[in-house]
Amino acid sequence: MSVPHTLEGFEVNDAVERMLGQPMLWWQTVGLFVEHFANWELSWQECIGDYAREQKSVHALRSAAANVGAMALSRIAADLENQLLNCLAGKATAVPEHFRRNLMDSFRQTFQVAAEAWHSGSHAAGGRAC
Repeated sequence: MSVPHTLEGFEVNDAVERMLGQPMLWWQTVGLFVEHFANWELSWQECIGDYAREQKSVHALRSAAANVGAMALSRIAADLENQLLNCLAGKATAVPEHFRRNLMDSFRQTFQVAAEAWHSGSHAAGGRAC
């Protein structure tokens, strides 16, 4: 199965290269991303105010986004994660709201693109994308 030549917000070719040049591994990773992060926004919002829990949630998203090649989302998540780590270390007392707003906007856009790609890929593979 081939991968999309372009996918908004994703560096697909770079991600496939990191997966030993195997498009099926990328598709599997996209499927896992869509499955595991379908309810991420709600669970993330529930832990806002608990810097340690929020940092773990944002870290998981950052890592998963990087795995599928959603590097803009990964960078935005890293920015928020760094702010949370600063709060945990006592170097800051609060997280500026724009960090969370940027992450929410980027996540929504990226997740929608990933879900649409996954479902399109699933149909192209006869009901299975992996």
